[in-house]
Amino acid sequence: MSCSFLEFCRLQDLKAVRDFLFLNKKTEPVEEKNLTENELTWDTSDWESAWDTGDNKEEEATSASKVEEVTTVQSAPWLQDCIVSLSPCSDLLVLAHDQKAAFLSAKWRSVDSGREEMTLAVSWTGTLSNDEGECVSSSICIPLASQKRSSTGRPDWTCVVVGFTSGYVRFYTENGVLLLAQLLHEDPVLRLKCRTYEIPRHPGVTEQHEELSILYPAALVTIDGFSLFQSLRACRNQVARAGSDVIQPPPLAYKKWGLQDMETIVDHSSVGIMTLCVFDQMRNASILGGFNASVKGSPPAMCQYVTVGGGPYTGFYYAVEGSSQPLLSHVALAVASKLTSALFSAASGWLGWHKNKNEEEAVQKHKPKVEPATPLGIRFGLPDSRRHGESICLSPCNTLAGVTDDFGRVTLLDLARGICIRMWKGYRDAQLGWLQVPEERGDREFSPSSALPRRHALFLVIYAPRRGILEVWAMQQGPRVGAFTVGKHCRLLYAGYRLMGVNSVTSQGWQLHTQQVCLLDPITGALRTVNIPFHLALSDKKSERAKDIHLLKRLTTLLRSREVEPDVLESEAKSVLLDIKHPAIKKQALESLLSNKNLPVSCLTKVTCSLYDTLKQQDPEEVDGALLQFCTSQLKLLQLYTGIQNLHSAADTEPCSTNDSLDGIEEELSRVGPTLQCYSKLTLRPSVSFAQDSPDSPLPAQAFLSQIECTEEGELRVIHGSETEWNQLGNFMFWGCLCGKSPLHKVCDTLQQAGISPQQLLSLLLSVWLQREKEVLQKPEETVRYLHTLLIALSNMKGAVEESWDPQSVSPWWQQVRSICIQSHNAAAALLAAFVAHRGVKACITSRADSKLQSDWEAVSLELEQWVVCVRQLEDVLVLQTLLLVPSPQGAAGGAAAQCSIKTLLEGGTGGIADSVSKWVFRQNLAPERLKEILLKKEDKEEDDKLEQKAGDEVKEHEGKSQEGTDRTAELLVAVCQRFPHSLSPDLLFAHCCWEYVVQWNKDPEEGRHLCWAVEHLRLVSSPHIQLGICTMMWSTFIVKRLSAAAYLMEKVGKAPKDRLCRRDVGMGDKAMTSFLGCCVQLLQILMEVTGVLVKNHCPLSFINYHADSAVEEVSAPELSVEEVWCGAEGPASIAELALEQRGVHYPLVQHHCLLASLLHAAMTFSLKVKPLSLFDSKGKNAFFRDLTTIQLMPSGDLDPGLVSLRQEFLRRVLTSWVQAIDDFSSQAPVTSSPPLPSCGPKADWWPSLCLELGSLLQVNPDILRRHIVCELYNQGLDLRAEEVMLEVEDKDVLGSQLLVLTGQRLSYSLLHSQSQTQAAMELLARLPPTLCTWLKAMDPSELRCPLVPLSQTSRLVGRLIEILPENHAQYSLALHLLEAVEALTT
Repeated sequence: MSCSFLEFCRLQDLKAVRDFLFLNKKTEPVEEKNLTENELTWDTSDWESAWDTGDNKEEEATSASKVEEVTTVQSAPWLQDCIVSLSPCSDLLVLAHDQKAAFLSAKWRSVDSGREEMTLAVSWTGTLSNDEGECVSSSICIPLASQKRSSTGRPDWTCVVVGFTSGYVRFYTENGVLLLAQLLHEDPVLRLKCRTYEIPRHPGVTEQHEELSILYPAALVTIDGFSLFQSLRACRNQVARAGSDVIQPPPLAYKKWGLQDMETIVDHSSVGIMTLCVFDQMRNASILGGFNASVKGSPPAMCQYVTVGGGPYTGFYYAVEGSSQPLLSHVALAVASKLTSALFSAASGWLGWHKNKNEEEAVQKHKPKVEPATPLGIRFGLPDSRRHGESICLSPCNTLAGVTDDFGRVTLLDLARGICIRMWKGYRDAQLGWLQVPEERGDREFSPSSALPRRHALFLVIYAPRRGILEVWAMQQGPRVGAFTVGKHCRLLYAGYRLMGVNSVTSQGWQLHTQQVCLLDPITGALRTVNIPFHLALSDKKSERAKDIHLLKRLTTLLRSREVEPDVLESEAKSVLLDIKHPAIKKQALESLLSNKNLPVSCLTKVTCSLYDTLKQQDPEEVDGALLQFCTSQLKLLQLYTGIQNLHSAADTEPCSTNDSLDGIEEELSRVGPTLQCYSKLTLRPSVSFAQDSPDSPLPAQAFLSQIECTEEGELRVIHGSETEWNQLGNFMFWGCLCGKSPLHKVCDTLQQAGISPQQLLSLLLSVWLQREKEVLQKPEETVRYLHTLLIALSNMKGAVEESWDPQSVSPWWQQVRSICIQSHNAAAALLAAFVAHRGVKACITSRADSKLQSDWEAVSLELEQWVVCVRQLEDVLVLQTLLLVPSPQGAAGGAAAQCSIKTLLEGGTGGIADSVSKWVFRQNLAPERLKEILLKKEDKEEDDKLEQKAGDEVKEHEGKSQEGTDRTAELLVAVCQRFPHSLSPDLLFAHCCWEYVVQWNKDPEEGRHLCWAVEHLRLVSSPHIQLGICTMMWSTFIVKRLSAAAYLMEKVGKAPKDRLCRRDVGMGDKAMTSFLGCCVQLLQILMEVTGVLVKNHCPLSFINYHADSAVEEVSAPELSVEEVWCGAEGPASIAELALEQRGVHYPLVQHHCLLASLLHAAMTFSLKVKPLSLFDSKGKNAFFRDLTTIQLMPSGDLDPGLVSLRQEFLRRVLTSWVQAIDDFSSQAPVTSSPPLPSCGPKADWWPSLCLELGSLLQVNPDILRRHIVCELYNQGLDLRAEEVMLEVEDKDVLGSQLLVLTGQRLSYSLLHSQSQTQAAMELLARLPPTLCTWLKAMDPSELRCPLVPLSQTSRLVGRLIEILPENHAQYSLALHLLEAVEALTT
């Protein structure tokens, strides 16, 4: 409740700013100088006044320690040589020196504690001066208000106004972009000041116009604020437009006064428009005009200007409104951005600069015309020939001003009367600022004068750098209310204005976020502000409120100290509480006392008791009712806390009563026992937790008091805060009872007598039961009995179960228990609580039936039926939650185990259960085939159970038992599927797993295995309707966009794209894209197969005539159902339901896309050059990536031979690449047999058949492709595989001619080109017929990729040639000669 000095911002890179501004100057360390005589004789006795309490000293110590910790090498006085200006919104700081400047803008960053703090970081540095020899002499930052209706008071942008020694005034944006430059006077600019709109606090106060005032040595220029605002907005918009359409901004309206009759002027203040009273008007007229002066009927409005300097020391000038017409200055758009040449050229275009460099310099040197000043004589002043003023600071209310001089004095001026009313001594080089503090919304709101406007207190802030102290003084004759020790090289920053562009209409409802006074410390880079409470302006030594606040502060300091003994603290707190007079402050003191964590509860009780007794002894009419009620309620709560604490610590405990209503619960526990044990093991896994979060930690009295409040009726009500606080309170009340360590009925009686409602006690009991699930499961039989006893005790309380409750209806009391169990994620504890509550309801209904002498068969009620359903649901949830808790294998994807409850499963819709299990399957990294095996075992087990089931059997034992060799995970999954036979049917589970995997793949497309497994799960769905729907949903949601991006990318680059391009356009790497394209082919193949199953009389040729929506279905759609106890599910539809709603697809369009996907997959797999879309005509291209359910115009008839040739060439290259890929794989196998090929990748065995199938669809002759395969295989030396394919070739003659050339190349290499030529080979070559010899020499063996083939294989190839070539073939004789040559070589 006293002055505080708070840091709200910190500057970054201040050393870099210093180095930039003082680059060519060496900074010397500052030595400690001796104190001056003035400082030595300074009387500091008043510093230790009643206002300087522990907070001030603590603040001083904190600031001093921060300064000592800084190890920067900055030389402190450098800031005093800079021109510093801070925006009143504290979001922009300007530091300038000579010709350089640095702009620092606000940024938010996170600190170690996790909170956000504001910093000022360098946003722009550069040189502001344009003319040689000119320097920055003054600057201010003016925030401009936003014109948007949604604005709440934050500035749109901030304009930096800089004055130079050349007389120029230039306006910049926050980024250093020059908006405009004005030369209004040819003397150096001494000071820039601004006045903005302020909401009048009283009806009689004159509204002040906004203006910017510029002081020169003998002139004063005032620019109208509205005109300046419009011009700045126009210039900034022109900059943003980057020189497109040049729009001339409106001219600046200003007035220029020549200040006369004063020798030197160094600072000024524009007070604004003022109107004299009639007496002052007549007095001034008689003094100025003499006895015969005429007086106007109404006093004229005048603008008052106050200047400081010398001869006289202070001057008062008055300019009558209308005596001088405003001047209009043409706005020179001297905008030249230093950031980009584009902006510079744009700005040059606005000015019409299209000249060479010399002409530009001549234009810049040509100064605009300067208007003459209107003479303005001084009205009066404060003459003091030896005193020279240094600065003047105008108060926010425009009635007072503080003036500093070269004698080290601070003078307070009354501007209305023109006199000095106060002076402070010993403040050399002082810096001034003002604080205007509004009255707190407190007691005045309830007073008769609450309709009056809020009062405001005015304080003067003085920073004395020579002494390193910041003082706050109350106005006008008030005491010093605060003093803070600060550094000796700081700068006090006081703007004195707010946002420009605000008026009485736009400011309605605005919250102006501005700081009035800030202190910048160059050592630490901290910006601090002063907070002053309003009441300090009213306080004196006899004020009771001030004394009470002082006592409150004393108590606060005492409570912070940990070295005081509890007895001493108790007595001191008691005396302070009794000494405070004001009820509100006394209540505040009691609240701070009760919230202190260091005081024992006995101390709190005694102090509260003494205050209560004192209030009771006073006159009831004088006692504040709110304080008495608060004291009574807190005392009651403290007594309740002590009573419960004593009961828990007492040694006497009650034995657990054996109740008949609990008979049979052991059977239920044994039935779910194995599942409970498995669940308990899974929940007992080690985890990290904090000690203070432990449920065993004791509940402090302060937390107890904060969570319970006393109503006006005297009852207690628990405040439902955070879940942690709620659980802590429940632990404090009931955990001892649940453990059997506390007397249950005594605790319940104590809570009932205190007035807490049974409903809130029930909620607390169940919350601690559910929270302490791990401890409960360690001894479930005992804790269940304690819970039953507590539940019955609470049920018997007044107000629990209604007396008028009809067993045929639902009881609100038991419904509350059921609701808590339904919402709980702790499945085991909720199930045990449901067992107990079910027994309790039975006992309650039975007792009511006995009391009404009803027969037994009427005892069955709706309440019991709902409990049966709830218990069954909780058993299902327990088994499901046990499965979900199974930890994922190391390195598997997925997050933490999902938490489920009855509520979440019902809200998840009909597919919520399957969705939970599918997420678990993903986390477990369970392969589709493995999941299929587990589900098949479940079906086999169900059949075996049906054969072995006997009549009259009880509910079967634990569902998780299965054959030996099955792991625990499979058992749990089988058990869950048996609990949910409909919700987890194989088709639904596979469908949800498919969707989960494709969703996870979409999050991380690099994981191609996720999409592959999604397609595998889709294959396992037996229902073609569900398969069709999921295919179309996957295609439209996830696949088509990426497939089209891949196709267009490959079309653009003309080949298989590299990794970087794939990531940029498709969102995945090249390897992942290859896998993705393969999955696309499989997905579209599944879609074609399913469409074929669903359409009657389907064949590939006739299907084109069918329409998508008119297809006749042969297979009926499956009927989806849920279990009886889960039929109340409400929420989103399951994946299977959505799939059944999908429309049929157009088969040719699907086949068309499958064809494209196959081509893309082949190109990526073998890294081939191709433009895939160019392989199709215009109809084919237009049909791509359309909705599969629509009918598109497809290619038909014979295609262009050139297009067919391109397709054929591409397929041949695919086959060639496949043969080259399998060469390495086959070379390791023995020659006698062909080794099996892998099922995926470039070496897969299905590539030839795929190419043949594509060839038939692309109108390419398949026999050409088969002959190409045979030739390529022989070319690669894979003769055995070539012989297998040769059997399928139809045109043997052409194949024979091709193979004849290949055989000749082999023999040519052996006889003519081999380096190891034998004599036998040379002799054979000489015996060959001349025609054969010439033919062999013409062969080029370099075309063979594998020329070193055993002669036995070549001999076998020649034999095949003889078989397939007819005898009348032109080259048959050549083949015979080759056969003879090969046989001669082999022998």
